[in-house]
Amino acid sequence: MAKLYSKKKLAEAPKVLPKQDTIDFILNYSKALKIVKTSNGTYENMSN
Repeated sequence: MAKLYSKKKLAEAPKVLPKQDTIDFILNYSKALKIVKTSNGTYENMSN
């Protein structure tokens, strides 16, 4: 049987929210990314 080394309950981690700049960067990146599938493979192209 497993031995318990700590009898205290772990505190919940604080909720981390992303900054608006981070959200904007990810959205703009996903809008600019174009993926083209061909018979030779998959190509990724950034439109910016």
